[in-house]
Amino acid sequence: MRDDHQGRRPADAAPHVLLVEDDPNILELLTASLDLSGYTTRGASEAEAALAALAAFTPDIAVVDVMLPGRSGLDLVADLRGVVPDLPVLMLTARGAVEDRVAGLRAGADDYVTKPFSLEEVLLRLEAVLRRTGARAPEDEPRLRYADLELSEDAHEAARGGVAIRLSRTELALLRYLMLNAGRVVSKAQILDEVWGGDSADTRVVETYVSYLRRKIDSGRAPLIHTVWGVGYTLRLSAGEGR
Repeated sequence: MRDDHQGRRPADAAPHVLLVEDDPNILELLTASLDLSGYTTRGASEAEAALAALAAFTPDIAVVDVMLPGRSGLDLVADLRGVVPDLPVLMLTARGAVEDRVAGLRAGADDYVTKPFSLEEVLLRLEAVLRRTGARAPEDEPRLRYADLELSEDAHEAARGGVAIRLSRTELALLRYLMLNAGRVVSKAQILDEVWGGDSADTRVVETYVSYLRRKIDSGRAPLIHTVWGVGYTLRLSAGEGR
């Protein structure tokens, strides 16, 4: 775990991630996804705000958009490392051309993700960079949390309110996707693509497995899995419920 320039963090503290992205929707989505995955995050919408954040927040890795207002993300990499030496950086870029990716790597990025990206890809690349650079992922056992719901990928089970819930592999994959996108509405087509890998074109399979999950996750409790008619499904707190 990286030393904080204001003192040493506990060895078991969650890895800190600095997110620098000027699109508020993408920033909010990344923040929610990483928080649910066990990271501690701090967001900034431009280079100066990112540098100012380092006064009270020392990241173990930075996720930086190339196209920032004012100073570019490529220039920001060197400035961040002037404060936090050897800081790993994962670049986000809307430019898919080889020369643009090479420019990012030459600027010192450890890896890059091209927009539009999936949250799973960002998480996997983030974990890979942390391990490659000597840091660690949030926990040895991957675990997601939302409200009183927890999901353990290694144990293939969930728990709600501390009560264990056994899941099939497909149910686990579906719940994981919903948790990674908590607060967002995902369509049946998106779920088919991410959970079934495009192997099925029948959206009724999604309806069936959402029904299975509801019986296991929401039975006798305030529902977390909600249908947005004509659009898809979302994982969110019921009205009046707090985290």
